[in-house]
Amino acid sequence: MVLSNTGKGKMPIVLAVIVLTFLGLVFGLGLALANRAFSVEVDPRIEAVNAALPQLNCGACTYAGCLAYAEAVAGGAAAPNLCIPGGTETARAVADIMGVEFKETTPVRAYVHCQGGKAEAATSFDYYGIRDCRAAALVHGGPKACKYGCIGFGTCAAVCPFDAITMSENGLPEIDHLKCTGCGICVRNCPVGIIELLPLGTELLLACSNKDRGAAVKKICSVGCISCMVCAKVTPSGAITMEKGDPLPTVHYDVEGETFEKALEKCPMKCYVKVRVPQETSEQAQPTGAQ
Repeated sequence: MVLSNTGKGKMPIVLAVIVLTFLGLVFGLGLALANRAFSVEVDPRIEAVNAALPQLNCGACTYAGCLAYAEAVAGGAAAPNLCIPGGTETARAVADIMGVEFKETTPVRAYVHCQGGKAEAATSFDYYGIRDCRAAALVHGGPKACKYGCIGFGTCAAVCPFDAITMSENGLPEIDHLKCTGCGICVRNCPVGIIELLPLGTELLLACSNKDRGAAVKKICSVGCISCMVCAKVTPSGAITMEKGDPLPTVHYDVEGETFEKALEKCPMKCYVKVRVPQETSEQAQPTGAQ
């Protein structure tokens, strides 16, 4: 005769299921209470501001991405018009979300303060390292004899997220102002600091950054500023001045009505250059109006 143990075998299984179910309920309740106790309320404006941004995460606003900027705006630590690639439309949308007045802004673009390319600037040694301006600058300031000018390896073009910069055959960056948003990434990545953000529509530029004077400049670059002060003397409006201790003239681009034509004509080293401004960008050059 065979005795069945089926009933006895099921009891441990049923007990285990009951115990596990009870533990699951206890732990679930504990997690729910902990979530409620330690939860952090998220400002709904952060999500709204972030949604209004272009999501380029370019860092032009000086924050680590669009979400970080949205958090700063919602927290009152940043102005609503710092998203340069987003432009007027984005700034206005963010201001509306935050319920603040839309502030007037002037569009900017990147400009290069150097025209000492392969044909104009001498080299002091042959460089065989990584073709990156930042790396080359670590080796005696780069292969160019002028330690203030463009190194010419195109780091600015490589880091531009908008493909707005190309390198010419002469080894100098050329900026397409139709593509450039003025984000400033090229400015921050240029190891010699020859790129500057200037008001969109700027048509004349001092294309030299050399801090030396006279013969020392002529020896290494055929288009370098020699600190002769002629440009300042022929510009009576005061739009070009020579500051004490600075061998380079200071150009005040905001002087109304100044065309700098005399400086362009009289500069013996041809340091001033005309910048071709596309018609499309000229139409955007006016400051955006306040709301």
